[in-house]
Amino acid sequence: MTKVFIDGKAGTTGLQIFERLEKRDDIFIISLSEDMRKSVSARREAINEADVVFLCLPDDAAREAVSLVENENTVVIDASTAHRTREDWAYGFPELGPQFREALRTAKRIANPGCYASGFLSVAYPLVALGIAAPDYPFVCHAVSGYSGAGKKGIAQYEASPRERLLDAPRLYALTLAHKHLPEMKMRAGLTRVPVFNPYVCDFYAGMTVCVPLFRDLLAKKLSEEEIFEALSRHYAGERFVSVSRASEDGFLSANALAGTNRLEIFVGGNEEQILLAARLDNLGKGASGAAIQNMNIALGLDEALGL
Repeated sequence: MTKVFIDGKAGTTGLQIFERLEKRDDIFIISLSEDMRKSVSARREAINEADVVFLCLPDDAAREAVSLVENENTVVIDASTAHRTREDWAYGFPELGPQFREALRTAKRIANPGCYASGFLSVAYPLVALGIAAPDYPFVCHAVSGYSGAGKKGIAQYEASPRERLLDAPRLYALTLAHKHLPEMKMRAGLTRVPVFNPYVCDFYAGMTVCVPLFRDLLAKKLSEEEIFEALSRHYAGERFVSVSRASEDGFLSANALAGTNRLEIFVGGNEEQILLAARLDNLGKGASGAAIQNMNIALGLDEALGL
């Protein structure tokens, strides 16, 4: 039986991981009492007893937790931003390419992707890797997310009664163009130019859409909408959690459609001059806890869909 410790179980991602794992009979969850969960000595003991440790903590606390690891066999899966641009940490998005999945099979240190970054990379990474877009392509990314991505304080703010009237409308943030996911988005896509990223938090609990528009005449390979659809379809062929579809001409994409799942859907639309790529996922699923469990399954040599 695999022993798992979730450091930061009280947070949104930690609770989601716990709820998914407690249903499995191959997992034993190491728990600390409420008065011990912030004790460094208690955490150190739990971390080194565990086969797998999930870090659902702020960045500095996640770095501290890694410093407590003394057991060379312990697999650490970090859901924070702290290690996502570290070359010596495996990046936990196996569908991006065979090298990503292979690195996870033997990894002891795994950086779980950010939710927005997962949507962006699902389309930007293959475009660059396949030579369709140059590394200096001026990528722009527009995204909307459910309010669960704002953490416990944000959730409480949205679910308060009464609440501020301004919460009834989508809220644009990161107006200084310095969102914490940008270094990850740039590095992991292999870009030389930082994307322009404008995210919104909206009045629904979970789910997101991440949109990347393209100008055909700026692409390194000036492929049509159909050709890009075919290229992305080949790239993700055979994947259980990532799919590629043509966008409906008169349809709508609801951002919460995949809530509660570990799936990510890519839609390709556009016209002769412009192409729109849209990724839809659950910010708490494939964008957080679902991806973390999938990565654990791979690192343990299990069916990566187990429990998902």
